[in-house]
Amino acid sequence: MSDQATLILGDAHHSLPIVTGSTGERALDIQTLRARTGLIALDPGYANTGSCRSAITSIDGERGILRYRGIPIEQFEHSPNFVEVAWLLIFGHLPNAREYADFSAELTACANLDEGMKHHFEGFPRAAPPMAILSAMINALSCFHPELFELEDEQRFRAAAAGLISRIRTIAAYAYRHSIGRPYIYPHPEQRYVPNFLHMMFSDPYAEYVCEPLVRDAINLVLLLHADHEQNCSTSTVRMVGSSQANLFAACAAGVCALWGPLHGGANVAVLRMLEEIHQGRITPEQYVRLAKDRDSKVRLMGFGHRVYKQFDPRAQILARVAERLLAQLGRRDPLLDIARRLEEIAREDPYFVERQLYPNVDFYSGIILRAVGIPTNMFTVMFAMGRLPGWIAHWWEQAGAGGRIARPRQLYVGPESLDYVPMDERG
Repeated sequence: MSDQATLILGDAHHSLPIVTGSTGERALDIQTLRARTGLIALDPGYANTGSCRSAITSIDGERGILRYRGIPIEQFEHSPNFVEVAWLLIFGHLPNAREYADFSAELTACANLDEGMKHHFEGFPRAAPPMAILSAMINALSCFHPELFELEDEQRFRAAAAGLISRIRTIAAYAYRHSIGRPYIYPHPEQRYVPNFLHMMFSDPYAEYVCEPLVRDAINLVLLLHADHEQNCSTSTVRMVGSSQANLFAACAAGVCALWGPLHGGANVAVLRMLEEIHQGRITPEQYVRLAKDRDSKVRLMGFGHRVYKQFDPRAQILARVAERLLAQLGRRDPLLDIARRLEEIAREDPYFVERQLYPNVDFYSGIILRAVGIPTNMFTVMFAMGRLPGWIAHWWEQAGAGGRIARPRQLYVGPESLDYVPMDERG
């Protein structure tokens, strides 16, 4: 098979190299296209544009496969450990016992915020969006840890990574406590990552929250299944900001802002609202689907379809099983899970969805799990950010090591070619 493609423009023939990735995916290298032809590639939304070479995550959307550093995502289901996966994504291999113990100890040591940072929370209204607080406080962290601005070697980078991954859960918990007018709960030095976060969220003075093992495992899975997903909007934002040599804090704060959008990190909130609307409206899933298929209706079926996956999102399949197990152990029956399951059944059998390759995505079941644990809806996207942070850090570091140029997309200008300035008193 040729490793060159030929572009024919009039009488001119231009050879462009074809690059093959480790999973067989092929790309047309157009880095010299404009210099050689005067043309650029127009690709709104970057759906067919490879912005970088990365060894972190691979997706096969046609077959519904997701791998972290080559490991299929399904292999994490029965022993979920978010910290282990964070190390894998950032440093490229599963940690050995010593590396895991040391990294866990670093996370514990970094869990507290500088006492001065607590005053920043008071500057936000109670009703402030938690994602706004999260982005602002990640940027504020850089002011309290200026020694981590310049990450010249892996040791300093590791300290910055541990500090961010540890403190993001403290920021998230404090943002929640501030919103409900409850005292901040300090991190517990003897608790692991997820139980410690839930302790800061739900404990009260003299009444400590006890994290059940299945709750711990369920939240670990929610976090690690969101930990990276190739060049999505927020990750591409982190890489673009990082390409200017902006520091890790600034790049990740920008990632939070990108994730905030309802078409990205806010999608699981939309799913839960849809399920509640069906339940409270006393309509059947079948009736709702009929409305969603009607072009004249404003009803939309949320949580179905994905830009990359043309089969089931493997993360959704795992979370569906987790939701069933969690609710069964908690002794609860959530009507929203029943509705979600029925919607999935309809979609799998209805030609409308099958032909359009619309299957449940990761957002479809994650909200049900978070709701069962007691996470309020306005914190759902914050949980997504907590999970995605290791992936952002990994991509920032990978790009920093590659030493690439600053990201600078081109555009196709479609405005007026040339106009003259008109003084104010002569304008109509």
